[in-house]
Amino acid sequence: MIRIGGATGYWGEADLALPQFLAEEHMDFIVFDYLAEITMSIMARAKASDPEKGYATDFVTAIVAPHLQRIAESGVKLISNAGGVNPEACGRAIKQLIADAGLSLKVAVITGDDLMPKVDQLLAAEPREMFTGEAPPPPEAIASANAYLGAFPIAAALDQGADIVVTGRCVDSAVTLGACIHRFGWQRSDLDLLAAGSLAGHLIECGPQVTGGNYTDWEEVADSLHEVGYPIAEIAADGGVVITKPGGTGGCVTRGSVGEQLLYEIGDPGDYRLPDVVCDFTNVTLEEIDTDRVSARGARGTEVPSHYKASVTWADGWRAGMICFYVGAKAAEKARIFADEAIQRARRKLAARGAPDYVDVSVEIVGDESHWGDAARYVRSREVAVKVACRHQDRRATDLLMRELSGAALGAPPGFCSFAGTRPKSSPVIRLFSILVDRDLPEICIHIEDQVRPFDDAKAVGMQSADETGTSSANDTPSDTSYEASVTANNNGVGLIEVPLERLAWARSGDKGDKANIGVMARKAEYLPWISAVLTSPYVASRFTHFMASPAIDRFELPGLPALNFVLHNVLGGGGVASLRNDPQAKGYAQILLDTPVAIPASLLEN
Repeated sequence: MIRIGGATGYWGEADLALPQFLAEEHMDFIVFDYLAEITMSIMARAKASDPEKGYATDFVTAIVAPHLQRIAESGVKLISNAGGVNPEACGRAIKQLIADAGLSLKVAVITGDDLMPKVDQLLAAEPREMFTGEAPPPPEAIASANAYLGAFPIAAALDQGADIVVTGRCVDSAVTLGACIHRFGWQRSDLDLLAAGSLAGHLIECGPQVTGGNYTDWEEVADSLHEVGYPIAEIAADGGVVITKPGGTGGCVTRGSVGEQLLYEIGDPGDYRLPDVVCDFTNVTLEEIDTDRVSARGARGTEVPSHYKASVTWADGWRAGMICFYVGAKAAEKARIFADEAIQRARRKLAARGAPDYVDVSVEIVGDESHWGDAARYVRSREVAVKVACRHQDRRATDLLMRELSGAALGAPPGFCSFAGTRPKSSPVIRLFSILVDRDLPEICIHIEDQVRPFDDAKAVGMQSADETGTSSANDTPSDTSYEASVTANNNGVGLIEVPLERLAWARSGDKGDKANIGVMARKAEYLPWISAVLTSPYVASRFTHFMASPAIDRFELPGLPALNFVLHNVLGGGGVASLRNDPQAKGYAQILLDTPVAIPASLLEN
């Protein structure tokens, strides 16, 4: 058994984890995940201005540097994708720290994910965006292009004696799976084991999201989140996984907290595609085996994909936004007039200059009953926040609207308030273009002790599990109407009461590009049919019509948990920093769904 600590889930996260893990008596590996698609474009701009930048600098300055002596003494190994678009520079900075400290830790750097030198080759194939079918962006607009590498290069670096492994873009769970492959000797054909290691990596890749952060039952841990414990995965050679956290820390590890993270951003749970294995999580089961200890079993591997997913980020104009407040009677109405006043002024000036109109303008009034459309309850608030944002190909146009918003205050309805500061600045709109690339396109290399060793990661392409029975899809799960019929058939003479979904289930939501994922896990298996009968695809779509008239939606079942997962397509206004939404990453979508009324037999709740 090995113990792996999950220390970060994004670039900029708090630095609480490493001291917690170093205080533990036994830790084998600590893994760090810093990268998102937008992060790569930010790092690409940093490298363009300074060839020694383009990586997560705080991994070096806030993680390694202050704790280097303790890391060396403990024998724990660090695995991090902090390399971003410049892993070699990140490796050099760490090596310099080690040399200055007079230590002998060995650093390995993995390269090959960066496809920018091959952009012309990529575009020559006329690829289409794998989700939308869009044509590729213009070459001059591309900021970054990276393949999602897998875990086997990481395992090879550890096999060669590395104490610290730095990668560029790899799939988030690969930093955990690579440690498992190294320690247990798992082979490319061990698909179920690779799926189990990937499950462990998925559970800890977002740090404290699995230990009480963003938890439906947040009130249970509210008093301790200031010292929340970061997750530890205890993984056995047979693929058994236990999630726990350091002793004496805050937060919690429960079926609910772990189940929510399992559902987080997975899309089709029967076809969760990673570079090393396609995972089927539909029959994963969770069990609380002790306080703050939850076991996870049942992941299956079905095949090895023949391609890598690659993410291309590109600049598509500019965006800007401003948030201010209105107070008093009819606050929302006054806020709308203020926003409309500034927008009309800006549009008149654009027209006078012969400039095109804005690509998109968004006005959101948070606290107003109409903000959530039909999903809202009637509340006439006396205090609202109004956000106005816009997109345009010309930065001068987005700057113009910010100037008009700032300048309208004295001629607007009364009750305007704002936090003192400078006028908001425009920022680039970075859009994501996802494609599949041949596995032999990235030229993967392991840099260790002044040696560069090529690594072939295309050996197991197309390998399938011997007992493969096929993966699930939206059409393979029970239909919405079959659940409805099941509940109706068992409803004769049953006394029903209506309760909010939150009383019956845990839920968490997130994003993948322009898709929103909402996972709903029943607190008890017997609740699921009643939940499923209400959360039909049309009903869930209806809760988000204030964003999109008729969102396309897929519904998947995970009987092992038991749970449902919903994927809403093209519902985030472009997602990431391409969106003007107040919630471009769908973090609040589960909260919208959790107040859904569900009718259920009173006897089930009594039991």
